[in-house]
Amino acid sequence: MGVSQSRNPRTERGVGRMERAGRRGRAPWRARLALAVALLVVVPLAPGVLASGTPAALVRLPAESILVLLLLALLPRRGVRVAVAGVFGLAVVVALVLAAIDAGYESVLDIPFDPLDWQQLGDAFGVVEDSIGSPLAIASTALLAVVAVGVAVALAWAALRVDAALRRAHGRGAALTSTIVAAWVVAALAGSQLVAGQPAAASSSVDAIAASASRAASGLAAQAAVPHEVATDPYRDTPGSDLLTSLRGKDVVFAFVESYGRVAVQGSSFSPGVDRVLRDGEAQLAADGYSSQSAFLTSPTFGGLSWLAHSTLQTGLWIDRQPVYSTVIRSDRLTLSDAFRAAGWRTVSDVPSDTQPWSFGTSFYHFDTLLNAHDVGYRGPSFGYARIPDEYTWKHFDDQELEGPHAPVMAEIDLVSSHTPWAPLPRLVPWSQIGDGSVYGPQPAQGQPASVVWQDPARVQQAYAQSIRYSLGAMFAFLHNSTDPNLVLVVLGDHQPATIVSGRGADHDVPISVIAKDPAVFRSIAGWHWQNGILPAPDAPVWPMSAFRDRFLAAFSARR
Repeated sequence: MGVSQSRNPRTERGVGRMERAGRRGRAPWRARLALAVALLVVVPLAPGVLASGTPAALVRLPAESILVLLLLALLPRRGVRVAVAGVFGLAVVVALVLAAIDAGYESVLDIPFDPLDWQQLGDAFGVVEDSIGSPLAIASTALLAVVAVGVAVALAWAALRVDAALRRAHGRGAALTSTIVAAWVVAALAGSQLVAGQPAAASSSVDAIAASASRAASGLAAQAAVPHEVATDPYRDTPGSDLLTSLRGKDVVFAFVESYGRVAVQGSSFSPGVDRVLRDGEAQLAADGYSSQSAFLTSPTFGGLSWLAHSTLQTGLWIDRQPVYSTVIRSDRLTLSDAFRAAGWRTVSDVPSDTQPWSFGTSFYHFDTLLNAHDVGYRGPSFGYARIPDEYTWKHFDDQELEGPHAPVMAEIDLVSSHTPWAPLPRLVPWSQIGDGSVYGPQPAQGQPASVVWQDPARVQQAYAQSIRYSLGAMFAFLHNSTDPNLVLVVLGDHQPATIVSGRGADHDVPISVIAKDPAVFRSIAGWHWQNGILPAPDAPVWPMSAFRDRFLAAFSARR
């Protein structure tokens, strides 16, 4: 006989509510777990995306996340697991930061980032500050810092969340972890690819940190080699009386035109316009009694870090990274300015972009006179990073250093009107109206600001070309108006402009020209086989910039 059971509707409703509440409680838990898994899969792969430039690098298995989950599974104490997860999050963020800086260096300077060059990040911030304004630059930097901290915390949380889920699953969790590890190892050994060109087994974050460490080690090795290179100098012990004998009585000026690279004069959409300025200027030079010869030098830098080029030309050493530069300028290497000074010239450095004292100008280069933005009497407006127009720099130098009776002068002038961001740009004014620069007052507001120019790569290229035409035009105005009959001008670029202008894979070549009235100057360099004129052809000679010092001293010094 069956036993009858009574039904309690109230009890059944309560059980139903509990089951629905349980399902609702599990839904957020599963969502958080899915988010944690997504973070562990995607974020450690991001350095690889930055390095390769393709989102396909996200379709891989990140070794870093697998490793941290294995470690967490082996650690019984929660406090230790939290610390390990925190280190994991920090390491991935460091890799992301290094990869992002590296991508920026590659896109602008065509070189990878060397951690030993970390001081240069301040200079990069200065360029950004001049481009978009100090408040926005500071706010952007602060936002990036907050995002970096947030990503590190999110990754640590994600690792702990997935570890907790695996622990709850007991044996199934361990089996799943083992399967993922085995899949990564097999994929690594077999070179499997889920997407063409992207190995399935990835260690992007580890690779980014390892690459930076390798570059730092290479930089330290290059630094260690500097003392030997400094000491190996054929002109180290040459008496001043034997140096530069063929230039006695001449005023010799080395002028760097910022970002004046091969792309300005050859193979670009804007080079014909620059070439017209050069041809017109050459015709004017001929009418004024000047001759010129030109070639190319290969710069040690690209897109920036101009001082590496300046020091390479001056020392005859290949200085392509900041640690090497820092070591060289603390040495006793003979520079071109040293050689001229020893031979009896008064030496001048004219750097209108500098706003702070430059100790190495006297301690290493041994210039007799240092001119910066505060020493040239400029009362005009600022043009962003390039505060003082090149035309004013030339006029002030001509008036103060070359006019009237004077001892022979050797000068290095670092022109900056063609410095990125190439906005706002000055325009030439009549030479006689330059005065204290007040005449330039309305010009910055009449030009386009950097925030507008940099919205379009084509506009950036156009602004770059305009800046080079202006800088060259200012130089020709100086040569036309200067009354110095003994002038010898060596004008050259310091490096190619950034990749947005030069394009991917551009070389590091920059034009160089010697301009003078005395035919004896060109007889001294006949062995160089440079081309006549101020516009070098595509087949013009190409030297490493580091070769210039020795060849210049050999051409103009007493034969030994």
